[in-house]
Amino acid sequence: MRRLTGIACVVAVAAALVGCGEHEQVVVYKQGQYQGKPDTKPWDNESFAGDRAQWEATIKARNQSQNEYRRING
Repeated sequence: MRRLTGIACVVAVAAALVGCGEHEQVVVYKQGQYQGKPDTKPWDNESFAGDRAQWEATIKARNQSQNEYRRING
C-alpha cells in the first residue's frame, strides 16, 4: 500500500512538472505583410449577408433581452 502511494505521488509530481513547461514561441515575420486575422465588418457574414440594418436590429433585440428592468417589468 505504501509503495502504491509513493508511485502515485511520483506520477502526480511528474504530471505537475510537465504541465508547467513552457514551449518556445517563434513567430515567422514577413516584412511588410499583416499576418493576423482579417478585419471584417461584424455584419459581413453569411447569416446577415452584409445587411447592417438587420445586424443592428438583432443586436438591439439581444441587448433588450439582457436589460433587467425590461425583463422584470415585461
